[in-house]
Amino acid sequence: MKGFPRRLGKLAMDSIKLRRFTALATFALITLVPAAETSHPFACTDYTQGKVFIVSTAGKVEWEYPAANCNDLWVLPNGNLLFNTGHGVKEVTRAKEVVFEYQSKSEIYACQRLANGNTFIGECNTGRLLEVNPAGKIVKELRLLAEGTDGGHTYMRNARRLANGNYLVCHYGGQVVREYDPKGATVATITAPGGPHSAARLPNGNTLIACGDMKCDNGTSVFEVDPAGKIVWQVKQGDLPDIRLALMTGLQRLPNGNTVISNWLGHGKLGTAPHLMEITPDKKVVWTFADHQTMKTISSVQLLDVPGDVTKGEIFH
Repeated sequence: MKGFPRRLGKLAMDSIKLRRFTALATFALITLVPAAETSHPFACTDYTQGKVFIVSTAGKVEWEYPAANCNDLWVLPNGNLLFNTGHGVKEVTRAKEVVFEYQSKSEIYACQRLANGNTFIGECNTGRLLEVNPAGKIVKELRLLAEGTDGGHTYMRNARRLANGNYLVCHYGGQVVREYDPKGATVATITAPGGPHSAARLPNGNTLIACGDMKCDNGTSVFEVDPAGKIVWQVKQGDLPDIRLALMTGLQRLPNGNTVISNWLGHGKLGTAPHLMEITPDKKVVWTFADHQTMKTISSVQLLDVPGDVTKGEIFH
């Protein structure tokens, strides 16, 4: 019995040490593991897999639909999705019923539903900017290239019809964004090193552009220019700690001033960086998405918790 109190005391000390260790381990866990990031529900395109997805706030796929070589999409006010399909454009309901379709021999990277119910479409190879009615008939055509000319795979990426009736076109191969008037005259030219994939006209008159890394020493970037062409904001390689910018393709400017960008991970870069990220004006990353098992190369994104009618130009994407 003489050793019992000593053994009891040792057990008590061991218990105290265990509690201290547990507390320290818990503190270390809290310190090393970041708090869960705030996410957004969103729709996106996966160019490599040829799919369109709707993803929940928790980052789980809730809906998907096949869409070969998809680079552009819109979530319409009625909940339907409008997107390109390599050589065409489709509008599909959540029940996966096709309610609008246009097909072309040309590659297509751009589509947009207009307030009049027609659909704007940019044909890459032919250089045609089209307005197509709900029955699929072309009701307006603007040729940026002479008839019979093939601009090739890199001639055009994203394009938008602006509220003033002009057109904003990303000429990827030419590494410029041009604004054209309704007759095809060039109104403005913005140099876009690396090759522009997407451009959006913002309410302040500035233009937000996502660029690739084609023949560009400075690498991929997203930048905003004022009407005079001066860069007023930019995110480039090295600006975001621990995040590699692969090839910037899609974008969306949010009401709070943040910018969501899609980081296309093709050309041998699968799984090397987040697919999506939200960045503040002072270049702080507030949210990322990096599901590399479900997604391969996200090329376009639209957040679903941002209010606004896309047909009225209220979503800057």
